[in-house]
Amino acid sequence: MELTLAADQLAELGHSTRLSIFRLLVRAGHGGMRVGDIQAKLDIPGSTLSHHLSRMSKVGLMQQQRDGRTLYCTLNFDAVNALLGFLYAECCAGDQPLRVENL
Repeated sequence: MELTLAADQLAELGHSTRLSIFRLLVRAGHGGMRVGDIQAKLDIPGSTLSHHLSRMSKVGLMQQQRDGRTLYCTLNFDAVNALLGFLYAECCAGDQPLRVENL
């Protein structure tokens, strides 16, 4: 994973509403969650939710699928696992200095 993508994904999760959406989608699992259900759980306007979902989709954290008139959001678990792997990649690597060019 590139440092820039990891930073972009973490930046999007740094907003409390997007982090709340992320946590709901983690709980929902691979089946995802209807946009209307996310909106109801978080009690936010549809336009605000749409903005946050768009930002999360843009960095690859989630995707949307339509089933008839219903729009579902699902977490991109491959991207989440890659981000977590990137964060843990240097775990317990010792006292070696961490250099940005080595990431």
